[in-house]
Amino acid sequence: MSQSRTNQPRVGIIGIGQSAFKPKRDDASYPDLVREAVVLAMAGSQLEFDDIDAIVYSLSPDAMVGIGNAERLGVDAVGGRNKRFLRINTGGATGISSVAAAYYHIASGASDVVMTAGADKVGECGDSQTVLNKIWDPIYERPLPLGTITMLAMSAIRYADKYGMSQEDMAAVVVKNRYHASLNANAHLRKTTTVEEVMNSRMISYPIKLMDCCPQSSGGGAMILASEKYIKDRNLDAVWITGLGHCSESYYIGDRMGNDFLADHADAFALSRSFERTYKMAGITDPQKQIHVAELYAPFSNTEFHSIESAGLAKIGTSVEQLKEGRYTIGGEIPVNPSGGTLCTNAIAVTAMIRVAEVALQVWGKAGAHQVKGARVGVASGNGGDHQFFGTMVIEA
Repeated sequence: MSQSRTNQPRVGIIGIGQSAFKPKRDDASYPDLVREAVVLAMAGSQLEFDDIDAIVYSLSPDAMVGIGNAERLGVDAVGGRNKRFLRINTGGATGISSVAAAYYHIASGASDVVMTAGADKVGECGDSQTVLNKIWDPIYERPLPLGTITMLAMSAIRYADKYGMSQEDMAAVVVKNRYHASLNANAHLRKTTTVEEVMNSRMISYPIKLMDCCPQSSGGGAMILASEKYIKDRNLDAVWITGLGHCSESYYIGDRMGNDFLADHADAFALSRSFERTYKMAGITDPQKQIHVAELYAPFSNTEFHSIESAGLAKIGTSVEQLKEGRYTIGGEIPVNPSGGTLCTNAIAVTAMIRVAEVALQVWGKAGAHQVKGARVGVASGNGGDHQFFGTMVIEA
């Protein structure tokens, strides 16, 4: 266990629920999916709804759900009547921001037990890419054209130019994560693949091909957090959030570029700052030796490389070679995305929450067939907006 720099009482995770994620869930409404995850989390926590003090609701932008202020629909699904209720939205980082907000409720002393929950039906909202492509300024950047894919395709080109990443290297990330997902019963894309299959998939935005992209998933997620005193008084089973951090970038991507190496579009400068804050809080001084497992938000294959480096699990520009050596595969030194990660499951409102949940399950020893042997300390991350909002978290047994 790391030596936290704080002497504050800890906040523990006592319940986790997640759907078996699918391309569509015609059998369940949006509130039904939220409730599905809530029921699973409540069962794991051994609590009743009356024990929950507050709800943090993890929700995509209204345009993705197709309903204005859809949190109103969620109150009953989470048992939120007459409780504190807070909606969170930081784009793809929403899920980890929601867990952080639940943490803050407890750490501040405002609540003893808090649930965070949400769901998404990304593949059932019409054309999610059309929605996502409108998050840029309509005058200065959208006409370039900037979209969620073209933005990170430019990052891939820059990373390849600086560090020598090839399209085959990107495909190797897909192969690794699909193998991991084949072991995870809740993952959306569970079919294993090969470098050749990825290379033969159609080009979307050079060098990103179809199989380098995350899917559009439907499903829900929920977590229940409690104070250390509450957990110990009731002899509950828990794992602990020992570090968390956030960092934001400017809205305009053009304003982030400069002559400074650290602000280069190949790398993830703000994500690195978030990890530094998280590690400082958790007392992590050497991530490569102290972190046993990582769930890093990487919706496109190329972004897993700069996420690994931002997390301090490899020096900048070295993760490609280390991935080839198997360092980040289950059975390797520091498995990355043993659940299959965002590349295999992406229900946007809860994707970053599932990163936290999966790390919690790993250090709890409850990850099932994709369990990383001996994992006691893990790290999770989430990215949102136009690569603008970042959240990170350390979880320990």
